[in-house]
Amino acid sequence: MANIDKVWDKYKKTKSRELKEQLIEHYAPLVKIVAGRLGIYLNSYLELDDLLGFGVIGLIDAIDKYDYDKKIKFETYASLRIRGAIIDEIRKLDWVPRSIRQKQKEYIRAYERVEAKIGHSPSDSDLRKELNINEAEYNKLVHDTNISTLVSIDESELYEFNVEDPTTKNPYQELENKEALEILEREILALTEREQLLIKLYYYEELTLKEISLVLEVSESRVSQIHSKLMLKLRNKLKKYNVVFPL
Repeated sequence: MANIDKVWDKYKKTKSRELKEQLIEHYAPLVKIVAGRLGIYLNSYLELDDLLGFGVIGLIDAIDKYDYDKKIKFETYASLRIRGAIIDEIRKLDWVPRSIRQKQKEYIRAYERVEAKIGHSPSDSDLRKELNINEAEYNKLVHDTNISTLVSIDESELYEFNVEDPTTKNPYQELENKEALEILEREILALTEREQLLIKLYYYEELTLKEISLVLEVSESRVSQIHSKLMLKLRNKLKKYNVVFPL
């Protein structure tokens, strides 16, 4: 599209259906990017097309509510709306039975017990032994933990700033954020090379599940499993500082 700013300017004045469709078409690739990144949590649970459908709802909502005059970058605003819409729709499906939520808690407690006992992050073998389950059961448990984490995480943990008005600043919050980032950086540097690479690919380069699997030369399900364990490790380490590791 030649000049998206002109389209926004006209749409703001007219709310034309035709212009809205142009905006949806222009930003459709953003939905694919956000949905593709959420695949790291939802591998084998949902098809990408389902996530795209949920994401379009968020994109339309973002276009309807976006305040062009505030000069907030639309892509940033819309990404959070799209992500939120996908997670909301997944919550409505109510997939995660109580038994899985209970197993997730057992997994987290087992991780914390073993880590306290041996003084470092437990291996898969350590956790299987602690939980008294075989490899197949363990892999399924870690896999199920992904979606359980995604649908149960508190919404406040997904946002690091006020999307409606990110120019609003709180000096105490800024200080806390700076300290949290320093703690997070320190803990990331203590990870293995492979774990650091996964963090870089997902959180900094913002690659999708498929792209990460190609870089690491492992299956998408394996990337999802590694990410789930890595997230648990970091969240446990950061919990003592009251720092939340982002999704």
